[in-house]
Amino acid sequence: MPLEEVRAAYGRRAREYVERFGSVDAAAEEDRRLVAGWAAGIDGPILDVGCGPGQWTAFLHASGADVAGLDPATAFVESARARFPGVPYRVGRAEDLGVEDATLGGVLAWYSLIHIEPDGLGAVLAEIARAVRPGGGLAVGFFVGPGPAPFAHAVTTAYTWPVAAMAAAVADAGFTVTETHGRTAPGSRPHGALLARRRVVS
Repeated sequence: MPLEEVRAAYGRRAREYVERFGSVDAAAEEDRRLVAGWAAGIDGPILDVGCGPGQWTAFLHASGADVAGLDPATAFVESARARFPGVPYRVGRAEDLGVEDATLGGVLAWYSLIHIEPDGLGAVLAEIARAVRPGGGLAVGFFVGPGPAPFAHAVTTAYTWPVAAMAAAVADAGFTVTETHGRTAPGSRPHGALLARRRVVS
């Protein structure tokens, strides 16, 4: 989906989204464990790309991580700043992270790449790879399914990815995939998670 359409769609429903998903307690316990464990192994600053209501950024900040949130929806950033004072948030987009090369210890992209059209995912992952230092980490949460294939997400069109296809895209961007995870729950789409390390360029 074009960025402006995604930004506008989430802007219109920001209050509703914050009420439903604005606390990390709304996430599955195994997701909280996975993200916390991943972050504990990161050396350097973490950028929560597409942070939405900011709950994951605040969760990692409370655990002691050097983390900031980035989101294209101004309404989300303003809400996050008000709800989680002391945690840094800024308006920005995955296609242009606004940081110098190899300055991040890791990037959390938790369901923040789901609206990117398949032919644009490579460019976004390349931008993430540019920003993450060699040996740094990437954690991605996404919807698992055939394709990549579009579906009618509650907010705006999103895409499912086979785990192998998402892993291949991440590897093509310069990362080594170290873990993949999946789970299903009644009434929801299959969930996928992927952890990776930025390859060291010799």
